[in-house]
Amino acid sequence: VCKEGTILASEKRVSYGYLVVSRGGKKIFKITDHIGAACAGLVSDMQILAREVEAYAKLFKLDVGRPISVRSTAKVMSNLLFNRRLVPLITQTIVGGTDEEGSSVYVLDILGSVIPDKYAAVGSGAEIALGVLEEGYNENMTIKEAKDLVVRAIKSAISRDIMSGDGIDFFMITSQGIQEESVKF
Repeated sequence: VCKEGTILASEKRVSYGYLVVSRGGKKIFKITDHIGAACAGLVSDMQILAREVEAYAKLFKLDVGRPISVRSTAKVMSNLLFNRRLVPLITQTIVGGTDEEGSSVYVLDILGSVIPDKYAAVGSGAEIALGVLEEGYNENMTIKEAKDLVVRAIKSAISRDIMSGDGIDFFMITSQGIQEESVKF
């Protein structure tokens, strides 16, 4: 979260143990025009979850007449994850976006716990990425400064984690909407 919006990012490698399944996987998902989600874990489970939450967000807008908030989106996702607790969707999720309350990020585990935060990282490289984020984070950063910090954090994790790599996908979410970008390396 920065003063101009929210950035969600993910590296591109999809792995199963030490097997690289794909070098071009997409682990960030658009939920609405101002809300996105990023994941670690089983990408197929996250695809199911993102599609279902997107449908609930559209139904909310039709029913209430206004867009769903980031907090409500995280709560809907939390309820869906908790309802699947006996046969869980194996995904750690970050929901982020910008709404009338401002920019926000929420972290969810596989059972649906919701934790609001200013920055977050999930997955096998999270500990390394969090160290970089903690050192460089400032609430008054511009979107460009925040993007540079995210790139540093993900590159740091990629360089020390065999299950991560092959590029970065970005969602820069501002009050104007989502700008998508991708970098391969």
